[in-house]
Amino acid sequence: MANNPGSKKRARQTIKRKEQNASLRSMVRTYVKKVVATAQNGDYEAAQAAYLAAVPKIDTMVGKGIIKKNKAARWKSRLNAKVKELKA
Repeated sequence: MANNPGSKKRARQTIKRKEQNASLRSMVRTYVKKVVATAQNGDYEAAQAAYLAAVPKIDTMVGKGIIKKNKAARWKSRLNAKVKELKA
């Protein structure tokens, strides 16, 4: 447990940051799920629109350090493959 004022403040900040990061991570997962769901329905236009909406959100999370760069690249690659599969 934190004893001095500085460590107490740091503990409070950590809790707030953890909640915010969890919320943002959940939001990104929702965007990813929307792309997957529209791709499974077979609607290319909707899947493409969902993909184009998800990519900036994923990149923003990388910039904030919430997800790692390689994980984001892997997600984007797999989502793009699902969308392109519909066009073929």
